Amino acid sequence: MILSWHGHSCVQIHCANGESILIDPFITDNPDSDLNLNELNPDYIVLTHAHNDHFGDTLEIAKKSNALVIAMVELADFIELHDLRTHGMNIGGSYKFSFGNLKFVPALHSSSLTINNQTLAMGLAAGLVFEIEGKRIYHAGDTAFYSDMKELAPIDLAFVPIGDNFTMGIDDAVKASQTIQAKNVVPIHYNTFPVIQQNPQTFIDRLDPGQGLLVNAGDKIEY
Repeated sequence: MILSWHGHSCVQIHCANGESILIDPFITDNPDSDLNLNELNPDYIVLTHAHNDHFGDTLEIAKKSNALVIAMVELADFIELHDLRTHGMNIGGSYKFSFGNLKFVPALHSSSLTINNQTLAMGLAAGLVFEIEGKRIYHAGDTAFYSDMKELAPIDLAFVPIGDNFTMGIDDAVKASQTIQAKNVVPIHYNTFPVIQQNPQTFIDRLDPGQGLLVNAGDKIEY
């Protein structure tokens, strides 16, 4: 399995069975993204929530690739209105896909989508726990720290937000990384906008030696 981060909260997973998963494809308006929309052909798109900096280019990519879009049920219902394939889920639910198991877990955050200057509520936000090829991968989405994160442990590789203001900041992200007993942690959701400016090295330095992975957009992580 090969994973890569592509700025903000966008993560790709390439599985040994040849399938690819694209999480939170915020690309076009993401100044840190290294991805080209014309080159993306995922089998699955998975969304943590509906905010535009996570929903991003979902509709365009899904139309081009015929990817199955996995999202909270309210968001999936909205996407299905665009004649796209969806699989709706909800907090606490899991489902076995061809790539492995996926469970939607709590995230303390809001979820809405702004279209034509109108903001529409889209259910709850979620975190994602994948079980692929014997590994547990956690994408926290946008969330505050909460003590019940301990129920997610242990995690092999975690992607956690550090940007503060809208999500956990560095202090709580360190606490979360320890609480979920993550073997490795990649910081996400920082520096895209002025209000979430952070130094990711500060976060890495506060983790256990070797626990944090500071990656550039497009760097590959083999797991």
